[in-house]
Amino acid sequence: MLTRGSLYIHSCPAALKHHVEWSLQSILGNGISLSWRTQPLMAGTFRCEISWREKTSKASEIATALRSWHYVRFEVRDESENGGDFFRFTPELGIHRASIDGAGSIVINENQITAALDKSFDEEALRTALHDAMGMKWELELEPLRAVDMQERSHLQAI
Repeated sequence: MLTRGSLYIHSCPAALKHHVEWSLQSILGNGISLSWRTQPLMAGTFRCEISWREKTSKASEIATALRSWHYVRFEVRDESENGGDFFRFTPELGIHRASIDGAGSIVINENQITAALDKSFDEEALRTALHDAMGMKWELELEPLRAVDMQERSHLQAI
């Protein structure tokens, strides 16, 4: 069974583009090349995306390699019909890992729910703990950067 993977680099400083490419080539093979586009929301940065199919999961290896380049904002996931892993990184928040189901939705497991209940003394604390488990801080920070790609795609479809 093949695992589908995807990587979205939302912002990468120009000085790190080649380092990021070399890291990805060491993980995915020398045949990959990235098509960088400017990131209009962050001056001097670039964005790109890449997809792959592999026999083994690569998301955790890619997330580990890319988070060492502190100024890169990215999302990487591996998926199969049984689910997969989803990693997000921003310099301000660090890394967030979540399990996802076959539809790509974040799955909160029993241990995460138990930990949230143990730490929560009121409804607001419980909401915060569950939002942290789902990665809502990362979601809010990365959404404007994702929107750039969505606007670009909708503009191209309208042409």
